[in-house]
Amino acid sequence: MNVAILGATGAVGQTMLAVLAERAFPVERLTLLASARSAGTHIRWGGQDHEVRPPEPGIFRGVDVALFSVGASRSEEWAPRAVGEGAVVVDNSSAWRMDPEVPLVVPEVKGPALAHRPRGIIANPNWSTIQMAVALGPLQAAAGLRRVVATTYQSVSGAGEGGREALRRELRGEAAEGSPFARRIAGNVISQIGDFDDAGWTGEERKMRDETRKILNLPSLPVVATCVRVPVDIGHAVHVAVETERPLKQAEAPAVRESAPGIQVAAGPEAIPDPHGAAGRDEVFVGRIRVDPDLPAVLHLWVVADNLRKGAATNAVQIAELLVSE
Repeated sequence: MNVAILGATGAVGQTMLAVLAERAFPVERLTLLASARSAGTHIRWGGQDHEVRPPEPGIFRGVDVALFSVGASRSEEWAPRAVGEGAVVVDNSSAWRMDPEVPLVVPEVKGPALAHRPRGIIANPNWSTIQMAVALGPLQAAAGLRRVVATTYQSVSGAGEGGREALRRELRGEAAEGSPFARRIAGNVISQIGDFDDAGWTGEERKMRDETRKILNLPSLPVVATCVRVPVDIGHAVHVAVETERPLKQAEAPAVRESAPGIQVAAGPEAIPDPHGAAGRDEVFVGRIRVDPDLPAVLHLWVVADNLRKGAATNAVQIAELLVSE
């Protein structure tokens, strides 16, 4: 299969390359694309040096799958062109996620949805939404969902390499010029990811609400999130309080997940998952599964994943694997 990566030099693009190699994805020809600033550089992959080129008309001819990890405006510009030249686009930006003609796919939860893609584009959900959806999918199947309340603890890598560099500089006692964060992140937490709307919700919080509903095919499910940036390099954590239609007993709740794909259930309190342990892994780790002491239909979960891998690159490659299986 001929594969192109747009945004190949970024953190997610580099992780996509690593995941393609680790999962032995059947790449016959690889095309690496990035901005003009990165054009001309070379990346070693599959035993060969590949030159990074800027996107241009005709570059996607002969490409079967194009993995995009660029901003929404760049995706809006280039995704239709790539589709017009014959590629299926798996896009990691926010550009297409809520388009009714673009499937929003987490393979463990809604893999079959990618079969209907009239625009030729498949959207990768938001980082935290992916790991929460993986955890919610088995509950939806076993007991139904009534309401979801989430609080996220999102690493600086969710803001790209600029976020990681800002944290490194601040930890060294330097000024973080050009930091993507509204205030200092080292030794701090920031309850803002994205711009605020008139009601006080941020863009990230709106994404988690809208995308979760679309992935689970529950358009009126009450979902609310508070999204917080924390001084962690890689790995997002989410506390999820979920009300199910049928109450689950304490012993039943972990069993619902243990057989679910893509989930690693913590063996006990001493095995609480954390971002450090999840870094470099593709599983979604679930721990601290508790039945609410006052509301028996409410479960509390602690959900952790590597945001660069399962939260972005690995999910995109898994979608590409489903395309291969077609």
